[in-house]
Amino acid sequence: MKPLTEQDIRTSFINCSKGEAKRISLPRDLDRRPWDDLDFLGWRDPGAPDRSYLVTERADGLVGVTLRFPSGQRGFLHRSMCSLCLTTHRGNGVSLMTARKAGAAGREGNSVGVYMCADLACSLYVRGKKALDSGSRFEESLTTEEQIARTVGHLSAFLEKLYA
Repeated sequence: MKPLTEQDIRTSFINCSKGEAKRISLPRDLDRRPWDDLDFLGWRDPGAPDRSYLVTERADGLVGVTLRFPSGQRGFLHRSMCSLCLTTHRGNGVSLMTARKAGAAGREGNSVGVYMCADLACSLYVRGKKALDSGSRFEESLTTEEQIARTVGHLSAFLEKLYA
């Protein structure tokens, strides 16, 4: 992924208003992110722990999504798997994140959920660039490139549901 600017990020969101996008707390370390190892930029909002954000490149440009944790999710499962990168975590390492759909459907309150690594570091886990605090990655016969392609495919399928 190419490095993103604050302007790139704020204009990419598809499921919030321009005003909401302007108020999003952006990561302060954009200049230190491992861009070459990221399939998407993901971060948690330190001021609102129930909110996360994701921005990725697609054929039609950048797509940003606001994500929320359902209330009462603390103390989740003993062990769970991210549906994007297939990393298994213990404790709260995977969270159900919901995203309001784009357009009229989202304004009517429709949303889509996905189980994701709570720290949004899927890209780094797949590449072996980030160690797990607890949990594991399955030993697979797929190459790292094939695992990356699968993760990107799962993310793309999730994003397509936001447009449906």
